Amino acid sequence: MPRDPLIGLVGKPSSGKSTMLNSLTDATSKVGNYPFTTIDPQHAIGYLQVDCACARFGKQGQCKPNYGSCHNGKRSVPIELLDVAGLVPGAHEGRGLGNKFLDDLRHADALVHVVDVSGTTDAEGKETRGYDPSEDIVWLRGEIVRWVQGNLMSRWGSIKRRHVALKATAVDTLQTQFSGYGSTSAVVARCLDKLGLKEPLDNWSDETIEKVVHAFVDEKFPTICALNKIDHPDADKNIAKIAKKVPPESIVLTSAIAEVFLRKLAKQKFIRYQEGSEFVDTREDLIADGDPNGGGLKEMDEKLKTRIENLRDMVLYRFGSTGVVQVLTRAAELLGLVPVFAVKNIHAITAPSQGNKEGLFGSCVLVPRGTTVGSAARKVVGDAPIAYIEGVGGIRVAEDEIVSVGKNDVCLFLPSHSSLPMLLYH
Repeated sequence: MPRDPLIGLVGKPSSGKSTMLNSLTDATSKVGNYPFTTIDPQHAIGYLQVDCACARFGKQGQCKPNYGSCHNGKRSVPIELLDVAGLVPGAHEGRGLGNKFLDDLRHADALVHVVDVSGTTDAEGKETRGYDPSEDIVWLRGEIVRWVQGNLMSRWGSIKRRHVALKATAVDTLQTQFSGYGSTSAVVARCLDKLGLKEPLDNWSDETIEKVVHAFVDEKFPTICALNKIDHPDADKNIAKIAKKVPPESIVLTSAIAEVFLRKLAKQKFIRYQEGSEFVDTREDLIADGDPNGGGLKEMDEKLKTRIENLRDMVLYRFGSTGVVQVLTRAAELLGLVPVFAVKNIHAITAPSQGNKEGLFGSCVLVPRGTTVGSAARKVVGDAPIAYIEGVGGIRVAEDEIVSVGKNDVCLFLPSHSSLPMLLYH
C-alpha cells in the first residue's frame, strides 16, 4: 500500500521552526529561544487546505469529513509532518548534534526550511543583529549535499568495483546507494537524464560525482523556504536578498507567531478568524456590520485591541495572510499531490439535496501526480481485492487510469468480498 507523504520541517535553532509546527498542527512542540529546543524529531499531523469536491457538486452542506474539516468547500486534509532538531553549520561533520539531524530527514518527501528573515539570529541560532539570512539557505542545502556526498565518497572505490563486476547500470548502482534516503530508481533516472551524462560510472571524476549529488538532492529533497518573522523592521531588505537567489515559487512569506496568536484568540472567542485568511473580525466589527450580539465574541481590553490592529496592518493587510497555510499548499504543489475522495454512494453526490442529510465525501487521501486509480484505491481500502471502481455517474473506471484534479478523483471503491463499500471510508 502506498505510504503517506511526509514533509520535514528543518532550520537552524531559534528560527521559529517549532512555532511554525505549532501553527501548522494541534501539536505543542517545546518552544524556546535557545539551540536544540527540539532534541528528538517529532512527528505531527498538519492540515493541508485543498478545494473539496463537495463544492464541485454543490454539496457543501452534506460534506462530513472523517478527519480534518471542510468550510464552504475548503477542506483541511491531514498530512504528516516531521519536526527535526535545529541544524548548525558543520553538522555533517558531527557539530551540534551531528548527522542525527540529517538522518532524521532521509524519508522526507519535501522540506520546509524555516528561515529567520529578521536577521536577529546568527548561523547557530544565537542572538545578533544584521545577520544575512540568505546564508542560511546556502549552508543548509550545503549540509545536505555534503552529507550525501560524504556517505557516497567514503565507499566509492567499493561501489565502482561492484558496479563493474555486476555489469550494472548507473541507475541500479546509484539506487543501491541512495535507497537509504527513501529514493527510487525513477528519482535516480530523472537526475541522470537532467545531467545528460555519457561517461561510464567507473570513470566519473569527483566533479561529476558532486554534480550527481546536487541533482539528487534537488530531486529527492524539493524545498520550500518559509521566510519567517516578516513583521520585523529588517525583514524587507533580507527578503529582497533572498528573492535574488531563490525561485519565487519556492518562497513563502510567513509570521508563524502571528498565526499562533490569532488561533489562540479565536479559540478563546475574542475574534473570528479562519486559518489562511487576511481578515479578522472583532466584536466591534460585527456589531458595526449589523449584528447586535457581536457574534457572541468577548470584549477585548485596549491593549489587546491595539495588538490586533498592529497585526492587521503589519501582516494581514500587507502580506495577505500569515502565510502559514500557504506553506503546506506550496509544498503539496512541489510534490504534485492530488486529493482523492472516496464515497460510499456514488449516485448521492449528483442527486438532489433537498431534505437529504446523508453525509458525503467522508474520506480524502493525498496521492502523487500520476497515480493510478488502482493505487489510490489501495490507500483507501488497503490490500483487499477490488471488485470494481465507479466514478461520477456510476461509470466504471479501470484501475490503470490516472487520477488528476477533476478526473477520476471522486470514486466508489468496492472490495470484492463485500457488496457494500468498506466501512473504512464511510
